[in-house]
Amino acid sequence: MVKYLQEHPEVTDVLFTGGDPLVMSAKKLQEYIDPLLNADLPNLQSIRIGTKALGYWPYRFINDKDSDDLLRLFEKVVNSGIQLAFMAHFNHSNELKTEAVQIAIKRILNTGSVIRTQSPIMNHINNSANEWAEMWRLQVKLGCIPYYMFVARDTGAQGYFAVTLENAWKIYRNAYKQVSGLARTVRGPSMSANPGKVQILGVSQVGNKKIFALNFLQARNPNWVGKPFFAKYNPDAIWLNELEPIEGKEQFFFESKLVLS
Repeated sequence: MVKYLQEHPEVTDVLFTGGDPLVMSAKKLQEYIDPLLNADLPNLQSIRIGTKALGYWPYRFINDKDSDDLLRLFEKVVNSGIQLAFMAHFNHSNELKTEAVQIAIKRILNTGSVIRTQSPIMNHINNSANEWAEMWRLQVKLGCIPYYMFVARDTGAQGYFAVTLENAWKIYRNAYKQVSGLARTVRGPSMSANPGKVQILGVSQVGNKKIFALNFLQARNPNWVGKPFFAKYNPDAIWLNELEPIEGKEQFFFESKLVLS
């Protein structure tokens, strides 16, 4: 990994994800992080850790046997001049209301790390604009930065948790308008699909026909980012592959250019 980063100075971030990297001990995690810190990589600006640990087991940062070691590792990253971005998964505001999670958040923030929050939108759990607004407000109050609302991936029990793209957009919009600017750092609803992260900008109308407006937040080709595109309106669609290009287009602009290794 170090060799790759040395050969690719355009890479600025390293993400530890999974599964969940914080099922590892602090000692094991340090074995992955120390080589990055010791390699003197001027292009490396941020290390991210994507985890559900804060919502699932906040004691990981309070009184587990290596809690203090883990926090010292976070401090070590920050003191090296590299940003430690803690990507926390919270699916409901109730996960933010315990004393344990609030203590854990403070302990992480005291290391100099930043906590950004994200969650899929899921039927039966958080398919409510008021719930999302409350969750974002609580996160800001606790010092976290709302980051992403995701559309649940098209895997596993997606049918049970699925929210249509139109409803996801409506929930996002109605939650977004309830919160202050400090919570409006959040982006979504976003699908982490094959060509990239596709945001649903909304449902619009051209002539007498409804359409979906979409946008790439991230893409396999950086030139696609920020380029709006359109799809036929489908009120039942829950994923990108259920959308079709608008009339007059045989395919979306990126499909002919999508080359997979």
